[in-house]
Amino acid sequence: MLTENTPVHAFIDALPKVELHVHLVGSASVPTVLELANRHPDGSVPTTEAELDAFYTFRNFTDFANVYLAVSDLVRTPEDVATLVLGAARDLSAQNVRYFELTVTPFSHQRVGMPMPAITEALNDAARRAQSEHGVRLAYIFDIPAENGAEGALGTVEHAVRYAPDALVGFGIGGGEEFRPPNRDAFRDAFARARAAGLRSLPHGGEMTGPETIWECLDHYGAERIGHGINCLADPRLVEVLRERQIPLEVCPTSNVRTGQVPDLASHPLPRLLEEGLFVTLNSDDPPMFDTTLTGEYRVAADVFGLGPAELAGLARNGVTASCLDAVDQKAILDEIDAVTASHTS
Repeated sequence: MLTENTPVHAFIDALPKVELHVHLVGSASVPTVLELANRHPDGSVPTTEAELDAFYTFRNFTDFANVYLAVSDLVRTPEDVATLVLGAARDLSAQNVRYFELTVTPFSHQRVGMPMPAITEALNDAARRAQSEHGVRLAYIFDIPAENGAEGALGTVEHAVRYAPDALVGFGIGGGEEFRPPNRDAFRDAFARARAAGLRSLPHGGEMTGPETIWECLDHYGAERIGHGINCLADPRLVEVLRERQIPLEVCPTSNVRTGQVPDLASHPLPRLLEEGLFVTLNSDDPPMFDTTLTGEYRVAADVFGLGPAELAGLARNGVTASCLDAVDQKAILDEIDAVTASHTS
């Protein structure tokens, strides 16, 4: 993570932000993961910080997915779920984040024996406490774990439709993109049910596969935003569609490097996405696992890609307008961004 203190870093620190792409399990701080690992020593997650650091060294996305699932298997009680939500709220609040949308994979928790109503109760309680204890508002996105196929799709949408948390706003799909084609109908049906229930379609796509996954999200999931989407650049027609429709992309540069999707930050396509006129938002994905923060991603944009305060403020504004907040709440944060930007650029 970049830590050198510069004037643009001070601007980034002061900038009000929203986070649209962060996962519940992936947001767990190192102390929280160690607490869970020691609480459930029959798991495969190391119980010391040094060993956990090594455990968090990923060679590719498959390696990362295996580590992520191992940590997820430590989340076995509603109390564990609430602990993770509140940890994310604490960490993001400290970065001037006003609102975040937290992706939860409830099917993973169902599989270890947590009933749907108990998971929902924990999520509801944690959302209330995030506001009262940390001053940050959150919403939830439920996502299908693609590797669990039709069973995961059905279990996720059943939970979303029958036992929705109060703050549930969206429905997505994550995990290995290579698992989607054999279960395409199940995933399409799940998205249709979720959208009929009023949830926004917010799937991952184009991270570890090509443009075809993004097309699937647009044409058959009714996608309103795309998680990652960086491989859209391989298809000029797709770039044109994304630009014309102004479909937001949830871009996570450090994540893409750590999981081997791009070789290094300097090679990341973020500058080209901006040059193409695409609607880019900046996000952290699984911050402790990737040794980053949302603030750190803004610092990458400044230090590696050369973005100045006006461009960084533009990314922050994009995050707000791409969010599921209503117009009144969006305006309140946008006004804050404008005020901070004016004070730092006058």
